This record gives sequence, C-alpha cells and structure tokens, in this order.
Amino acid sequence: MNFSTGMEIHGETESAAQALALHLRRSRRTVVLTGAGMSTECGIPDFRSPGSPWLANPPMPFDQFLASDEARREAWRRKFALDDHHKGAAPCAGHLALAQLVQQGRVDLVITQNIDNMHQNAGVPADKVIELHGNGTYARCLDCGTRHELAACRRMLEEEKRAPHCEACGGIVKSATISFGQAMPQEEMRRATLAAREAELVLAIGSSLVVYPAAGLPLVARERGAVFLILNRGETGLDHEASERFDVEAGPVLARLAELLTQRVN
Repeated sequence: MNFSTGMEIHGETESAAQALALHLRRSRRTVVLTGAGMSTECGIPDFRSPGSPWLANPPMPFDQFLASDEARREAWRRKFALDDHHKGAAPCAGHLALAQLVQQGRVDLVITQNIDNMHQNAGVPADKVIELHGNGTYARCLDCGTRHELAACRRMLEEEKRAPHCEACGGIVKSATISFGQAMPQEEMRRATLAAREAELVLAIGSSLVVYPAAGLPLVARERGAVFLILNRGETGLDHEASERFDVEAGPVLARLAELLTQRVN
C-alpha cells in the first residue's frame, strides 16, 4: 500500500489508523459491517454515485421478477451487463487487510451488505462472513434451493434465449441476492443481530448506513454498551450516533491498521 500520495492525506490516514488500532486493542469482540464503499476501490460500482452502471441497469423488484419469463430475461440481462462492467475485479488493500485482522483474531466477524464475494476472495473464512443481501457470484432455484453457476445461467439466456430454470426441479432460478421486496434471509439476520448484541466494538466501513435493517445493527450494539465507529468517505445516516467517525479512504487506513496491529502482535 502506497501512503505517499500527499502529506495531508498521509496524516489523515495515519491518525485514523492509530485511533482504530487503540480501539481494536481494547475490544475483546469486534464486529465489522461493510458496505459498497468497501469495494469501490476495487472498481466495483456503488448504487448511488453519478454515472454508476446500476442506474442504467437497475435491480428489478422481486415481484416483477416473478411476474413473467420476459421480466426474468430482462433481469438476467441487467445482471450480466453489470457483471461485465467489473469483470476481473479483485480484492483491494482494504479487503486484504481486513482478512488479515480476522486471521489474527482482531476481528471476530464481518457482516456485509455487499454481494461481490470479495471478503471470501481476500481470505476471510466463509463462516466469518454474514451476507445480509446475498451473493451475486452464483444463483439458486427459488423452489428447491439448488445452486446454479452463472456460466450455465448465461448460456440459457444468451444461447437458448430463455430465462434460466432449475435443471433439478424446473423452478425459477435467480441470482442468490436479495432483491427489493424479497424477504431478508432469516438465519443471516439472526446471526448478525446476535453478533451485534455481543460486540464490544462495531466498525462500519464504506456504508451510507441508510439501508435497514443492516443500518440498525450498530444501534443494537451501541444500546448494549458497544463502541460504534464509522470509517467512510462522506456523511452517513448514523454520523450523530457514532462514538467517532473517520472521513478517510478505507483501503489505506485498513492497510495501515493491519500493519500497526501486526507490530503489536510481534
């Protein structure tokens, strides 16, 4: 990680990393909540920025997806258009640093609103990641739950000119993400809420903290005495609720944080 992009930025990065290191050293149970800003440094677009490809290919509401084969074909077309936009994206410095903190036992659990599988790709064990909004790197049958790989789904769409269907039961196949209007995953929400209740420190990274129920998790933790910190460029919906917030790029801060805590371990 290069910290030589300017003295002022370097100073902000170092100050934030030092403060976070102090908090993590004090905490016996740290939970991290990540949002789209965690992955924008990897070239994966968020939903709200001007020019985002999501604006040209908006997610289809769940009821509309179910309504017809034509709607499902369009939803899949949008899905693959978005995938093509960030094809080849890899975990960035922030993901890798966070994975290191998990491996060191500094971070107990990562709760993510992202659907890009970047935390797992960076080395965070799957059982240490809770995906509140699902995972966009594969698909599932809505009827029997069978997993389907995206390559096969794309062949059905582009070569057979039909919406992907389940080869096991014939049911509707959908990207394994949570669409607008679709029920939140109960087990993931249960685990995330329990983790928030047990946390001594919750660090929100790269999230606008305006989408619920995910944004409510830091409040659950804070109400039970946890420290709530925000690392995000720009304002969030919970700035007034945080113990401390850092308006700095997440990747360099997390990379430096991992360095500081590794030095402490050694």
